[in-house]
Amino acid sequence: MAVPKQKQSHSRTNKRRSQHKLEAPTYNRCPQCHSPRRPHRVCPVCGTYGGREVVAPELGHEHDH
Repeated sequence: MAVPKQKQSHSRTNKRRSQHKLEAPTYNRCPQCHSPRRPHRVCPVCGTYGGREVVAPELGHEHDH
């Protein structure tokens, strides 16, 4: 089994771990209603995807909790 010959320094370890951070989710504009939406997903405002209406848009959040 391969074993490192020397201990990896804290500096080198921290440089590697500096890339292990969370990224903010990307948002694009909906081509129909121009509201922000996640890429490759149905628009939550107008309900369109790929230039056609896929689902009926939600008019309001009427959930009873």
